[in-house]
Amino acid sequence: MSYFDAASSAPLHPVARQALQASLDEGWADPARLYREGRRARMLLDAAREAAAQAVGCRPDELVFTSSGTRAVHSGVAGALAGRRRVGGHLVVSAVEHSSVLHAAEAHEAAGGSVSRVPVGRTGAVDADTYGTALRTDTALACLQSANHEVGTEQPVAEVAESCRAAGVPLLVDAAQSLGWGPVPGGWSLLTGSAHKWGGPAGVGLLVVRKGARFAVRGPVDERESGRAPGFENIPAIVAAAASLRAVQGAAAEEAVRLRALTDRLRERVPLLVPDTEVVGDPVRRLPHLVTFSSLYVDGESVLSELDRAGFSVSSGSSCTSSTLTPSHVLKAMGVLSEGNVRVSLPVGTTAEEVERFLGVLPGVVAEVRAKLGAHTHTGSRAGSHAGGSEEAAAEVAGEAGPLVVDALGKRCPLPVIELAKVIGRVPVGGTVVVLADDEAARLDIPAWCEMRGQRYVGETPAARGSAYEVIRLA
Repeated sequence: MSYFDAASSAPLHPVARQALQASLDEGWADPARLYREGRRARMLLDAAREAAAQAVGCRPDELVFTSSGTRAVHSGVAGALAGRRRVGGHLVVSAVEHSSVLHAAEAHEAAGGSVSRVPVGRTGAVDADTYGTALRTDTALACLQSANHEVGTEQPVAEVAESCRAAGVPLLVDAAQSLGWGPVPGGWSLLTGSAHKWGGPAGVGLLVVRKGARFAVRGPVDERESGRAPGFENIPAIVAAAASLRAVQGAAAEEAVRLRALTDRLRERVPLLVPDTEVVGDPVRRLPHLVTFSSLYVDGESVLSELDRAGFSVSSGSSCTSSTLTPSHVLKAMGVLSEGNVRVSLPVGTTAEEVERFLGVLPGVVAEVRAKLGAHTHTGSRAGSHAGGSEEAAAEVAGEAGPLVVDALGKRCPLPVIELAKVIGRVPVGGTVVVLADDEAARLDIPAWCEMRGQRYVGETPAARGSAYEVIRLA
């Protein structure tokens, strides 16, 4: 079995396992006590804090350990906003932040604050100048991830941090995905991380608040972790988290080169092996271990299930793998294809043989899923007939010179696009197809299909049910 979902949670690093086991016998006592066992626990906690601070690039007294990366984000956002409440109640975030940041932003709005969400381009990165224009005189805090968790795109943190410095606004960086590869550059004010992302144990996060950044703890305060993370510290897990962070960063330069070569291979060969596939995310400014692609005419859940049977664990941002039936907010913000989305994130130690085996299995998996959905595609062709009915049942000509109307109401991804693909050839070049769909993913996938297949997407208009998507045949 090949585990290719390190972006969700990396396997426990051997150094973390060793440190965890070793500290179980010494780190169980209360580090706030003065007796021998308490002093031993305190020494372990202090040493872990120093090691983590060195890896992050901050002072030990600026760093506290939390119960998770999500808790670090929520505490960091709330504390920074409260510390600058006299400045104003405006928060700036990017549209592709982790859900923990977006949930914190929603809570801030619900409490009466205001939020600006900075858009991203098709690679998933914000424009630093655009981000800078979102800052206002009443902006209390800005948030920007160091790298995206779904597509791997690195953000211009240093440039945005400079804009924030000039505006006098603190910048919180969610470094969960990138911290294992090295410290985050730039003049950020707050930073968060999550141990299970770099091979530490789950249940340990870190929150860094630079000296000089205004911060007011929200909620009850106790004596633990400078009052910023209440509750008894899980010292064995904290020790393991700090030890593994230093270990993975120590090997990061060499491992990054090796894994980048493997993900470059995936980026190059997947579109060649699997027709009608789009690799998303920045091809250069990206994490070395992560690659994401989307394939037309397949649903992500089926692809993931078949890959799992073939011995590969991957993840997806497709709406058809989600209980909400809405596409990933990241893919939506980027405006890229969401159907058939697969994220491959290689853990440390992944071999070239594993990647080659994946490349050997993937084309057959996608072809099998397409066949089950009644979609047969190859380079330069369109989808074939849907197994569940005839083309005449799915589309009708509205008039002699009118558009061909495709009724895809009630059908979920990727069926609206399959229905469009199989009838586009029935209209002459310059003719129009209108797809009626009530699936949220159609808003992304129909324009993406047009771009990939050389057709013209005109736009979306409201319909009695769902929306009408107009497409003009160019090829």
